[in-house]
This record gives sequence, C-alpha cells and structure tokens, in this order.
Amino acid sequence: MSLKSIAAKLFAKYISHQMQGWSSRPEETQLKVFNMLIQEGRKTRFGEDHHFDTIKDYKDFFDKVPIQDYEGLKPYVDRVVDGEQDVLWPGKPLYFAKTSGTTSGSKFIPLTKDSLPNHTNAARNAILSYIAETGHSSFVDGKMIFLQGSPELKEKNGIHFGRLSGIVAHFVPNYLQKNRLPSWETNSLDDWNEKIDAIVEETYDQDMTIISGIPSWVQTYFERLHQKTDKTIAELFPNLQLFIYGGVNYEPYRSKFENLIGVSVDSIELYPASEGFFAFQDSQKEEGMLLQLDSGMFYEFIKTDEFFDETPKIHSIGEVEIGVNYVMVVSTNAGLWRYNVGDTVMFTNTKPYRLKVSGRIKHFTSAFGEHVIAQEVEQSIIKASEEFDVQINEFTVAPQINPKEGLPYHEWFIEFEKEPDDFKAFAQRIDDLLQEQNSYYKDLKKGNMLKTLVITKVPKNGFQKYMKSVGKLGGQNKVARLSNDRTLAKELEKQI
Repeated sequence: MSLKSIAAKLFAKYISHQMQGWSSRPEETQLKVFNMLIQEGRKTRFGEDHHFDTIKDYKDFFDKVPIQDYEGLKPYVDRVVDGEQDVLWPGKPLYFAKTSGTTSGSKFIPLTKDSLPNHTNAARNAILSYIAETGHSSFVDGKMIFLQGSPELKEKNGIHFGRLSGIVAHFVPNYLQKNRLPSWETNSLDDWNEKIDAIVEETYDQDMTIISGIPSWVQTYFERLHQKTDKTIAELFPNLQLFIYGGVNYEPYRSKFENLIGVSVDSIELYPASEGFFAFQDSQKEEGMLLQLDSGMFYEFIKTDEFFDETPKIHSIGEVEIGVNYVMVVSTNAGLWRYNVGDTVMFTNTKPYRLKVSGRIKHFTSAFGEHVIAQEVEQSIIKASEEFDVQINEFTVAPQINPKEGLPYHEWFIEFEKEPDDFKAFAQRIDDLLQEQNSYYKDLKKGNMLKTLVITKVPKNGFQKYMKSVGKLGGQNKVARLSNDRTLAKELEKQI
C-alpha cells in the first residue's frame, strides 16, 4: 500500500467524523447557517432593500424575502455582472458560472470566496466517504478522468466566467494533478466529438481507476474506446474501481454500462449545480445522497403538488417527510436568496437526511392534467427494459395532443441499443407501470381520454445529433426527460 493510499484512509476517517457531527444535528446546523447568511446579507444592497437589519428569525425572513427564480433575481445579478460590489453578497464574486437559461437567455450564477469551497470540497468528500466506508483506497494511485467542460474562461468586468466544471478544474488539488486526465489542452477543445476522440487517444493505454462524468457522455467515451480497441472497459482498465456521475439518473444507463464495462463497478452519485453542490452519495449501502447542511446553504422545501398554489406551505429541514416530492429552495453564501433551483427532490432518509433528485419542476408532462414527472417515466422504462431484456441509450417523452387519428397519447422517443422483440407489448408494459405510479394518468386512460403510449424509434446517435444542432453537445448538458409541448419532439423528428 502506497503512502498516498495510507494518507487517503487517514484523511477519509477524519472527514467522515466531521460529517457525522453536523449530519446528526441537522436543525442546529441549519440554524447556524441561517444566522450566518443573514449577518452577511445585512452588508449588501439586497439586504438593505429587504430590511435584513430587522430580521431576527426565520419568520421575519419568510415575511420579507419572496421566493424567486433567476428571472426574479436577475436585476441584482445584472448589477453584479456590471461590476458593482456588495449587491447580493459582500464584495465581488470570484467567478460566474455561465449556464443556459430559458426566458432570460444565459444565466450568470455568482461563485464567491465563501461558496467556492462548497463545490471543490463536496466532490472530494464523496470519494473520502467511499474510502471510509469500504476501506478501498488503492485507486488513488491510478489515473482519474473527469469528462467536463472547457477550463478556458472568459472575463467580464474583471470577473472570469465559464462552465462550472471548467471553473472547478482550476482547483484540482496538486496531489491529484499527476493522476488526472485528460490533458489541459484536450480538455480545452470545444468540439465535443474531437474532444472525445482525443481523450480516447490519451487514455486507452493508461491505468484508469476512476472515471467521472454525465452517464450519456461517458457512454459515448466507452463506445469509442471499444471501437478503437475491440475490448471491454474492464479489459482496458482492469483496476477501474469507481464510476462517479451526476446530472441524470444512472439507472436507465446501467445495463448498457455493465455490458460495455464487462463487470460491475462501484458508483458514486453527485448532485452538483451552479447554484451549489447540494448532496453526494456518502454510502454504498444506503439509498440517496447526503444533503450538505453545513456548507453555507439554507434549505426550504415545497411539496410539488402544492407548488403552483397561491400560498403553498413552506417546510424546513425538520418538517420534510420521506417519499414526498418537494421543490427545493435555497439561500446561499453566493448571494442567492430564497432561490428556486427548479429541481424536485424526494427524501429517502431523515437520519441523516438523504435524498434523490426526482426531476425538474419545469420538466414534466401535464398536457392532459396528468402531471407525470421524471422519476415516474424513468422507473417505468427501467423495469420494463429489465423484463424485456432491452437496452436504452437515451429517451424523452412528449405529449401528442392532436394526432392525425384517434385519441391523444404520450409519445416516447427512444434510442435503443437493444430493441424489444415485441414493441407493442413493451409499450403496453411501460404504460401499465406508469399507471401504477401516477393515478392521474391511470384515470385518463380509464376514462378513454388517452390511448396507450406510442414509441418512436430514434436512430443511433440521433440524440447526439439533436444536441449538436442546438449547441449543447457534451460537457454537462443533458437531454430533458420530459416536455410539456412538442418543441423537442419536432427537433427529434428531423433525425428520424
């Protein structure tokens, strides 16, 4: 065992002890974060406008600060982008994480001196948690690859900006730099296909022990490796121990991954976002990801089915229930105040608080009043695929409101790696499983308002071609699982 491996075990034990401390006192930990945020917020223009000097407790905060998304906070963010100080958080941010917006165009999410460690430490602690629980640490001596956005940054009024993953690439610890692949030059390539091919050339003969990235893009990397070498990933990288992922549910990809790899490897799920690194999988034995309660982020939760009510009930961390879908609202030490992240989450445990991401509040299908969410479609296709021995590369669901004939339906656009022998039976099984999970959908089917879902086959690499056509190929970009209109469907139809 190397000195680095021994040191990793000792450090993992120390970090694990720290995590057990704050996670065992969730409400006390969140109260300390809340008080810190209010104290710092008083020094800002936002704090002045919302009378932070009179806030003595959470009720005052609730009364004075509205829940808002990026569009609501944008007037303040614009002032920060223009170079003004002390607007949302004391001083100026160190970086802006630039993301794709909706109605507001590009979004600039501030990363401050106080918030940046949250992003860099959480990924590290996820690996350390794995070491502390399993005792496995030899992989720290091998090569590690992180499929991410370009680390090349641009500048605006003295503040650098770029993709979050590209910014974080500047903060990889020195002790990992020698092990880290691909090279800086390859990581900086803009064309995703060119970048993947370059990564393959740099890594196919290396001792890879950790591979990290969004599952759909790692799958492409694995496929290119197989095309070049005609070997499984396990044959190429016999010491591969960990697959680290985030951004989407891994389960729809799992069977294809295990086929490409050739063996089963441990995995760690992360929940990073530009707004904060909210959670990570801290255990191989327990379901869900540990919510980061001590990292400068104060959480509030709204039940998904109440979110669009005029006055929905707001729940603190001590009030949430297991198995309920919530919209997550955060206030952070990056200067985001009662910010609707847009994600829906479901708690799997409350001792400690672990959760899983169930979808996006804006990504749902409810053209007929059914309000189907990502978790429901993913679970349906996962189970049906297992039963029918099917492998899926990618999929998305859209409503067909005005079919040429017959009743409306949900249209499932699926790119298959291995197709079902009986498409009709496969579609019916997915439909039945969806009805089991969603009573509204079941009622619409029973009431003869909808017919059984229709599967539309997307050709090989069809989703990649679509993502390239809209400028979102590679990096941290991912296909929406659900749409409430035909915008995405119409683009995919061009690939068929």
